[in-house]
This record gives sequence, C-alpha cells and structure tokens, in this order.
Amino acid sequence: MKRIAVFSYGVVAYAAFLAAFLYAVGFIGNFAVPKSLDSPAAIPWRTALCIDLALLSLFAVQHSVMARPAFKRLLTRVIPHSAERSTYVLASSLALMLLFWQWQPLGGVIWNIESAAGRGLMYSGYAFGLLLVLVSTFVISHFDLFGLRQVWRELRGKPQANLRFAVPWLYRVVRHPLYVGWLFTFWSAPDMTATHLFFAVAASAYILVAVRFEEADLMKVHPEYRAYRSQVPMLIPGLPREVAIVETGRWAGLR
Repeated sequence: MKRIAVFSYGVVAYAAFLAAFLYAVGFIGNFAVPKSLDSPAAIPWRTALCIDLALLSLFAVQHSVMARPAFKRLLTRVIPHSAERSTYVLASSLALMLLFWQWQPLGGVIWNIESAAGRGLMYSGYAFGLLLVLVSTFVISHFDLFGLRQVWRELRGKPQANLRFAVPWLYRVVRHPLYVGWLFTFWSAPDMTATHLFFAVAASAYILVAVRFEEADLMKVHPEYRAYRSQVPMLIPGLPREVAIVETGRWAGLR
C-alpha cells in the first residue's frame, strides 16, 4: 500500500506540473486562458506591483530553498526519499498556480510591433523557447526530473539509483539550455507591456541568481562539474568545445 500511495502521489504531482506548464504557455503568451499576464488592469498599479512582486518572490524562495541539499535532507526525514522530487514538483506547480490566480496586470505599453514579419519573428522565438525547454528535459531525463522515475522504482520495489552522469548534445553547447529556453519565452513578446517587462526582468534576474547557487551545489557534489563549467558557456553559445562524459552521478541540469 505504501508503494502504491507513493506512486499515486508522484502521478498527481506530475499531473499538476502538466497543468501548470500548459497554463503557463497561454498565460505568458496571452492566449487560450481566462486570465493571462497582460489581462486588463483591475487595481492601481502600485498595489498590483506589490502583489506581483510577492508572488514572484514566493515562487523564487520555494524553488530555490527546496532545491538545496540541506532542505532535501530535512524533507526526507519525514517523507520517503522516492517522493522527494515529486514533492518539489508539486510545490513548484502550486506556487505557479497561485501566481496565475492572483497575478495583477500593471497596464502600460512599452512597444508594439505592427509588421507581420516582426510579429512572426517574436512568435517564432516564443515557440522556439518552449520547444527548447521541453527538449532540454528529455535530453537529460524528463521522468527523473519530474519525479516519475523515482516513484516507479518505488512501486517496483527497486532501490533508488542515480542516473549516469553524462553531457548530452544540448549541454555541450551551453550548460543550461533549459534556462535559455525560458529566456526566449519571457522576452519574445510582439506586444511588450509594462507588466510583461516587469515579469521578464524579474524572472530573468531570478534565473541568473539561481544558476549560481545551483552550480555551487553541483561543484560540491561532483568535482567534475568544475572542469565542465570551465569548458562550456553558461547561457550564450560559443565555439564548439569537446566535453568528456564523466563519472556516475546525477545529471547537472536537474536542479
């Protein structure tokens, strides 16, 4: 029963992620959802700014604190180790859903691209960013990243095991292609409002800060990551460089 419960919990967490991700596609892109990033402003902009800043801060704190090794050690004292990743995924999804629900647009227009070619370019950048996010997760291990592999092993009575630590092709171009995808998604806007600009700046700043904490943890756990870090750029592709496959361990891009 415990194995079934843990597996069911992991499936629910993954379903929450899918729901949050699909809503995020429409929320940031301003289509197919009842409330989007640039919905009409309903309250004074100063109040809206404070609410939005609090929502983004809550997500940032949750996303970063729960990813730290010290927090994971504390968490696995009260929940099975196999459910730790699913708990992280569920908490992140709920934080995003709260942001979607309570988001308050600011109003105002920064730029508006009128040409069909320009708008098409922006929409292409948006689609490219989302595709890069998805491909990046599958290039490493999508189901491990979102906790399904761990709960499936628990259901089958197998011990938890780290994935082989390798550097797939996308991760030989930049160390964080998933984050590059999100940056394209945030900034590819044919109609840039003050709301969208605030969101893009805040989300981009969070990525740049979070990467530093993530990589510091990775270098402590995997000394090989330091050499990888010196060979491959973080976000902006450079000249092709050879990156050797390293020892057994968890892939660097998971958190």
